[in-house]
Amino acid sequence: MSGFTLSLKAPVPLRLDLRGVTPTALAVLSAAEVERLPVGCGNALVPLAEFFQVAARSDDTLLLQGDLSCCDYVGWQMDGGALIAEGSVGDYAGGGMKAGTLAVKGHAGELAACEMAGGTLEITGNVGDFAASTLPGSMDGMRGGTLVVRGNAGARFGDRMRRGTALICGDAGDFLASRLVAGTIGLAGRAGVHVGYGMRRGSIVFAGPAPEVSATFVPAVAGAPVFWQLLSRDLARHGGAFGSLASRGIVRHLGDVAAGGKGELIVVR
Repeated sequence: MSGFTLSLKAPVPLRLDLRGVTPTALAVLSAAEVERLPVGCGNALVPLAEFFQVAARSDDTLLLQGDLSCCDYVGWQMDGGALIAEGSVGDYAGGGMKAGTLAVKGHAGELAACEMAGGTLEITGNVGDFAASTLPGSMDGMRGGTLVVRGNAGARFGDRMRRGTALICGDAGDFLASRLVAGTIGLAGRAGVHVGYGMRRGSIVFAGPAPEVSATFVPAVAGAPVFWQLLSRDLARHGGAFGSLASRGIVRHLGDVAAGGKGELIVVR
């Protein structure tokens, strides 16, 4: 197995579809075969070498260089290995990811980590709307793995999320964790309106400013000290505002009772 460095030659006038350009898929190919790999450009399939300079690496990492904001589906359905994007990427980054590590050293577009099932995705910058959520027309959002957004997130983050851990180190847009089925979402910054709208189960941890809690969430009567110790220690490994959670108290709100939900909003004091 070997890795490759793919360097964008020049700005691309149309959007590129990089489905199939993953570490495990390219590891069994030669440099010449990688250059001939077809990628979507508009409504046509074009050899990868038309856009990227291909160079073999001494390790197994797949490195993408350049402004990749025109490139969609980076890390789509990754099933192993390590992929690093040294720049901003387009929509669907890490969508359907099953295993491996994907690092984006910039911003990501909409639907990042949609229906992610495993692995780790870390985004240094911001993400657009519907991160960790569902594909259009689907019923299940993020299903496993870990997503860490170091910047801000757009609206509907974690919509219909079913499993896994998703953290936002900045602010979040409206309808955070809407229709959440299960899983854990952590927020270090400010949340928009309608937090947890229609959520069924799962936990949303607010490590920063307290959110506006809807009237369809009720104060929890019973405490959860053991659960909180386990959860806070798990989140603390990501550092930042989450690093000191274990030493702080919490206030819990349960809901969304309007949807028969049993989820919880955990506000850290």
